[in-house]
This record gives sequence, C-alpha cells and structure tokens, in this order.
Amino acid sequence: MAAVGMMIELPPSLLAERHGAVAVLRLNRVEKRNALNDTIVSGIEKFVTSLPDDIGAAMICGEGDNFSAGLDLSELRERNISEGMEHSRFWHRAFEKLQFGRVPVVAVLHGAVVGGGLELAAACHVRVAERSTYYALPEGSRGIYVGGGGSVRIPRLIGVARMMDMMLTGRTYSAEEGHTVGLSTYLVDQGKGFAKGLELATHIASNAPLTNYAVMQALPRIAEMDPAGGYAVEAMISSIAQADGEAKARLNAFLEKRGPKVTRT
Repeated sequence: MAAVGMMIELPPSLLAERHGAVAVLRLNRVEKRNALNDTIVSGIEKFVTSLPDDIGAAMICGEGDNFSAGLDLSELRERNISEGMEHSRFWHRAFEKLQFGRVPVVAVLHGAVVGGGLELAAACHVRVAERSTYYALPEGSRGIYVGGGGSVRIPRLIGVARMMDMMLTGRTYSAEEGHTVGLSTYLVDQGKGFAKGLELATHIASNAPLTNYAVMQALPRIAEMDPAGGYAVEAMISSIAQADGEAKARLNAFLEKRGPKVTRT
C-alpha cells in the first residue's frame, strides 16, 4: 500500500503519511538520534488530535538508526521548581492525548529507546521491537528524573523493581531482554518492524471503532480499580459495545458464517 502525505502542519522534525486507514508519524531528527524536544512533543500532540475521521489506527516510528535517544539535554535550561513542574505537565498532556486519544497507536522500535523515547513508547498501545532495539533510563547518572509519565507507565509494563534498577544502575536491556520483561509486545528481525507494525495497525483499524475506543479508554482504568468497581464498569462498557450497530452487524455475520473465525497463525 503506497504512502500518501497527510495535510497536518508539523515541524520538519516530524513526517506524517497515511497507508490506507493507518496514519504514520516518523520522528525525523536523525542528526540528534531523534532526541525529543518541546517542538517534537507539541507536534506529536497535534498529530494525534488532528487525525482525519477515516483513520482507524496510527503508528509512530523513527527515521535513521534509532527510535529516540530521549530528551535533548542540550535544550535543558535552568528552571525553578514551578517552571519544571509545568514543563513536565506539558509532556504529560501530550502523551496522555496519545494514550487516551481517538485511535490505537503502534510504536515501531529500533536502535535507542532511551529515557523520553521509552516514555513515548510506553504511551503507545502496541510495541514492535526490531532486534537492534535497546532500552535505558539514564536519568539517575545525569542528575535528573523522568518527566514524561515514565514513573506511571513503565512500572505497569515491567514492575517497579526493574524500573528502579534501570534508573539506579544504568542497566540497559537488549531487544530480547526487553521483550521478555514486557517492554515490547512483538519482536521481529532487523528491518521488519515497519511492515509488522503496519500489518498490526491495519488489522486494528479494521476493528469496530467503538470496541477499539473502549479498549483504549476503559481497560487501563479498569485495571486500576478495585475488583467490584472494575466488574461494574466492565459490564457497562460491554453492554454499550454490543449495542452498537456495527457490533450487531459483525455478530450476525459471524453467526451466519460470513465472518472470520479465530485460527492459529
């Protein structure tokens, strides 16, 4: 499927294109290993909030040899405490709009997935890692602390103890190690990430939109609830989803043997 440009005004450090119902955002700051700055973070927010109505899923990947080497430390300036908190909250707002946006997002990872790059990946819904991928949180050795939501999202993937180890000791996880502990959901050979990510995103885009939205919005919140509250919300979301017209049509197609069946792949 040929790529088509998208009419979203973004900085040169970001490139947007579409492949059918999938919107693709490329981090394009190769000379800085796709290090994140405020311009890129603002652009990511604009991308996810400006998607056309006929887009059903999105994908984020990096140009060059890396996904993202994290925060561009050259742009750090001296801030007082309130300014620092507001800057962190700016990143939080952008990544929250990614995680709790309109469509699911697949991250395709290769090379460095470090610091803020890992925070960005953790805000996505599915992560595909090529075998060149490596993960690190070097903030401890640099006298800073994660500020893009990593304290919340990364422990939910790998646990508090592993994240603490990464930050205190500078431990780096390889692609294989990261996959084992939960940093990626798919592991593919080098150069195969984009194709796999696009395959997954295309499949996701073919789902019923209301179901995708419910999975994105309700599932992570239910997981944080007490069991009784979680069961109640699950029952409500389930009833809303199955009452949708498209859900009824898909169920009827399956019952009439016109819909796809689950098979081993």
